[in-house]
Amino acid sequence: MQLAPVNRYRGETMRSEDTKISTHQTATDPRNDALMLYVDGRIVPKAEAVVSIYDSGFMLGDGIWEGVRLHNGVWAFLDAHLDRLFEASLALDLDIGKTRAELKAALDETAAANGMETDAHARLMVTRGRKSAPFQHPQFSRWGPTIAIIVEHSKPSIPRPIRLASVAHHRGLPLTQDAKLNSHSKLNCILACIAAEKAGADEALMFDPFGFVNTTNACNFFIVRKGEVWTSTGDYCMNGITRGHVVALCRENGIPIFERNYSLVDAYGADEAFMTGSFGGLTPVGSIDHRPMPAAPGPMTDRLSSLYRSLIESHCGGAGAA
Repeated sequence: MQLAPVNRYRGETMRSEDTKISTHQTATDPRNDALMLYVDGRIVPKAEAVVSIYDSGFMLGDGIWEGVRLHNGVWAFLDAHLDRLFEASLALDLDIGKTRAELKAALDETAAANGMETDAHARLMVTRGRKSAPFQHPQFSRWGPTIAIIVEHSKPSIPRPIRLASVAHHRGLPLTQDAKLNSHSKLNCILACIAAEKAGADEALMFDPFGFVNTTNACNFFIVRKGEVWTSTGDYCMNGITRGHVVALCRENGIPIFERNYSLVDAYGADEAFMTGSFGGLTPVGSIDHRPMPAAPGPMTDRLSSLYRSLIESHCGGAGAA
């Protein structure tokens, strides 16, 4: 008989039939039923925020995006997100057609249309635009780009640590699809998440092409071993904005931090594990492949979460959320 993993977040035993959760789980907010969203320069009701079925993003996943949180009227670390967006546009040879200032104005306009000041999340999406025919070649994208912004009242509500399962799907080499690109094409990550759910977990722990622990299907991944914080080299995963801040916070506060190759055995033997992302900040991991973490969250996760909240407060003013 297989023992059920222990949920050390609240002290109860987790059962295989427990409801699945995700790192992007939010508290229900009825205001999201009547949102105003941005599509190609217009603020329109949610039901009218549509794009053509000929759009490159819908048809081929040919687009890029950024997720940004609004804290006390300030888009958290927006400059870093726009840096990454414009760098990705160069890689895709995609002309965004707007300046950084114009994109920020579009974000501000969309938030204002919904009366948002804090606890909001925006997904800024840019595709190559509408095609003249349903084929792959970029020459058919003749009416682009398409720029859309979804904003939602969004407060993370994750009731327990995330359960991860290691899966066969991995983040590939840059010559196939560079994992550093925040592209619309996320099929490998979606398949990884499905595989993890079928294994009884919430989300997937993915490897790099050489079998080293890399990232989850949705977030960057860290472990803590004997007071040291480890994360992947960053060569085969999205170099997340929050990931970078956590690495910097470790260095600034005398916490040993290593960007290195490490194996699943190292992860199984960790004292703590957590994930990072712009939506949820630091999210504790409760188990990997049904092997419970000794602490979830542990003291290092709590310390880094506190440091990250302070960074948000310093950047945005007021009591920033994680």
